[in-house]
Amino acid sequence: MSVSPDADTDGQEVVVVGAGPVGMSAALALRARNVPVRILEADPEDRERPGSRAIYVHGTTLRTLERNRPGLGQTLADAGLVWPTRITRWRGKEVFSRTYPDAGGSEGLPHFTSLPQVDTERFLLDALEEADVPIEWDSTVETVETSPDGVHLETEGGDVYETDYVVGADGAGSEVRHEIGAEFEGSQSDHFYLIVDVEEHPDDPRPNERIFHYEHPQVGGRNVLLVPFQGGWRVDIQGKADDDPERFTEDEVVGDLVATSLGERYRDRVSWVSTYHFKQVVADSFVDEHRRALLVGEAAHLFAPFGARGMNSGIADADAAASAVALARKASEDGVARTAVEDFAAQRETAAEWNTSAAEQALEYLTGDDLTTRMKKRLAAELADYYTPAGEWLDEAPYGPRSGPPLATSTKY
Repeated sequence: MSVSPDADTDGQEVVVVGAGPVGMSAALALRARNVPVRILEADPEDRERPGSRAIYVHGTTLRTLERNRPGLGQTLADAGLVWPTRITRWRGKEVFSRTYPDAGGSEGLPHFTSLPQVDTERFLLDALEEADVPIEWDSTVETVETSPDGVHLETEGGDVYETDYVVGADGAGSEVRHEIGAEFEGSQSDHFYLIVDVEEHPDDPRPNERIFHYEHPQVGGRNVLLVPFQGGWRVDIQGKADDDPERFTEDEVVGDLVATSLGERYRDRVSWVSTYHFKQVVADSFVDEHRRALLVGEAAHLFAPFGARGMNSGIADADAAASAVALARKASEDGVARTAVEDFAAQRETAAEWNTSAAEQALEYLTGDDLTTRMKKRLAAELADYYTPAGEWLDEAPYGPRSGPPLATSTKY
């Protein structure tokens, strides 16, 4: 493998486990810091990744990718879609509508872009190839042993890797997390959600607008979110406590829901259907005892998706992990290296706990049955025609707080 002339060539390649968007972002961030890196991925190179999944890419994420690989953030922005109009309806009545004159944002990049995750991953793969970062496909990690001096990894196929640091980006079922003895702590929502991808109609496209329905009267009083992305639409429907998830995935039921939500012409344009219960969990440690293995993305946390915190927070984890590893590798004292990794853990655990709380607020707002919340929503809907902030509150509340996480507050590392 070739590296840049200024590369940090002391020690072995850093190993990133997992070639999802977070793992690939971690590898690009390491390469941007002149750290040699290799990715191990359990799936085959011709893997299929169905569904739009994480479609909302925050502007901060675009800027992070742009800094680590110039042109990458702009590529995602150009390929994606910015919807200028936000609409909120209460039981069929419009209570908020606003169209923004431009995409906003900073550093030449928009406030966000709406792009299927499969496209984001394709652009990340292209960037890795251009950066000459190797990916070992069909390489399921079986053993991760850390020590004060580094990490020993073995795959199911018998390959062995010795490295000074490993970044675990291998998702919710992370073997790296399991191997270092970290565990998830948290809860799971009692409500299930139906997610449907629908291809845009080429001859009669819908307006480019995000619409949230409180208690959609034609969908049995369920909350419904309609979000456009490049090439199609995401339909999110909140199930009720007594709904049967299996019935909701039946073709006829899905077709009826799509036709009601988007229009009859979309009934037969469904491309992907999924149901799931949201988990709100955070690993009890983001690093191993020797400060050689760092957990990022869904290996470290899972959030309810309100506010699009999952992939975006994971890419922030990846960037912070790369900075910590680069600093640790250059440290002349073990204590400095440990501190760099511990600072990463404290920073990103604080962010994860904040995101969990923020998503929990949104989840409770949408699903909670307490009288106060229900009365506030009803009153805001009644006032929206006369008092603009009431409609704004109804529009923003389903996604949780809009501010970012605080500085690190964890003191356990």
